[in-house]
Amino acid sequence: MVALVQDYKKSTSSGAGYAGALVTVLIWATWIIATRHSTGTQLGTIDLGLIRYGVPALVLSPVWLRTGLIPRNVPLILLVIMVGGAGALFFQFTTFAIHSTPASAVGVLLGGSMPLAAALIGVVLFGERPDLFRSLGLAAIIGGLAILLVRAVAGHEITWISFVFLPLGALLWAGYTHAFRRSGLTALEGGALIAVWSFIIHIGLALVFGTTIMTVPLGEIGLQFLSQGILSGLAAMLAYGIAVRALGGSQAAAFSALTPVLATFGGAIFLDEPVGVWEISAAVMTGLGVALSTGVLSHRLKG
Repeated sequence: MVALVQDYKKSTSSGAGYAGALVTVLIWATWIIATRHSTGTQLGTIDLGLIRYGVPALVLSPVWLRTGLIPRNVPLILLVIMVGGAGALFFQFTTFAIHSTPASAVGVLLGGSMPLAAALIGVVLFGERPDLFRSLGLAAIIGGLAILLVRAVAGHEITWISFVFLPLGALLWAGYTHAFRRSGLTALEGGALIAVWSFIIHIGLALVFGTTIMTVPLGEIGLQFLSQGILSGLAAMLAYGIAVRALGGSQAAAFSALTPVLATFGGAIFLDEPVGVWEISAAVMTGLGVALSTGVLSHRLKG
């Protein structure tokens, strides 16, 4: 009976983790489209950062007021990695690059790189050893990303900025994933601390470099408020925290490989970017890679 209860709790936790991961990548794809859209407005990266982190910092203020800005039971280095990897530094690097990168290429260079970076950190720093199916999954992800990347390069639409800052952002996010996993913080606590510290940093940037947020039409502010603040800044951060807690760092990050697929089709629908047989092939290959790299098949075979 005890074993049955434990198995039930484990399956319920895994289900919540998979749901959190899927919600996260859907929001990430929406964030890429909305951020690309912002290039046609007067909103700069600092303006978007104020919206992105101001909303969750306010909503989650009871949480970070309770934990304190520097929780005593969390090593400072982990907090710094979390804030940099999923907060202000990550956001400035990636948003700067997204403004000059097609959505499909953003999905490849950012979302597609995340599970690979997380797996690499897990192997090198924490001694994780992916089994055969997860290794095959990561290889399939690389194949899918390679197809999309070749298509993007052939179109001559991306520059060195994209190749440098987006993979760097993926590496930062992977670092956050593993740091949060080992911090002992809940999804709410982690999201609240990242939001408030990132908001403070963006206030400092706004004081130094200025902001144009007050000159932008309310409609555009509303769109970014929903996409950056509510969805990306609050919902996705909490959903991803749940996924990391339930599935582990490498498995949760593996779902981000779906981002290239969603961003590619989202770019076609909302930004008039072309989607053909190669993009569809990459979507199938990447989706298969995600299914394998999450360990679902491994668990079923063991069971």
